[in-house]
Amino acid sequence: MIDRREFVRALLVDRGGLIVVTGLGSSTYDVAAAGDHPLNVYQWGGMGGTLMVGLGLALARPDHRVVVITGDGDALMGIGSLATIGVKQPQNLAVVVLDNGHYGETGMQASHTHAGIDLVAIATACRFRDAIEVDTLAAARPVRDLIHKSQGPVLVKALVKRDPLPRVLPTRDGHEIRVRFKAALGA
Repeated sequence: MIDRREFVRALLVDRGGLIVVTGLGSSTYDVAAAGDHPLNVYQWGGMGGTLMVGLGLALARPDHRVVVITGDGDALMGIGSLATIGVKQPQNLAVVVLDNGHYGETGMQASHTHAGIDLVAIATACRFRDAIEVDTLAAARPVRDLIHKSQGPVLVKALVKRDPLPRVLPTRDGHEIRVRFKAALGA
């Protein structure tokens, strides 16, 4: 199992113009801990919608790479989004699911991945170009290459530890996030 914070930090080092969309809770804390950035799009309370936000940005900005970093609970709640991504085939989109097998924000109840639901198989069935599972920190380098260089859509399921980590809270002001994001894109 991977230390989620170290894994996310390794994925985002020297990120350049990468747009990062985060899911509810722990994935947002992990991305913020790696360093707040104006191209981070934090989702506060939109459980199940993160994948579609990532898809929308990938389609709207084909000149930028987009990565969605979210948890298994958010990905499971937005499962139909994987099919839509498969149909649209955005070449600049990668999805990283930090899978601890639990709904971390609601009390650590076991998620469906804990019961054997396979997000990699679902992504493959939804015509993702690459769909892999990783379980070591050493995998961060090849995953970085997928995020930054491969033709998408790509899904990476990272098996992460369930250990509670301190929250690193970025701004929760949606207007501020939108304004700085647009400025960073020159929009």
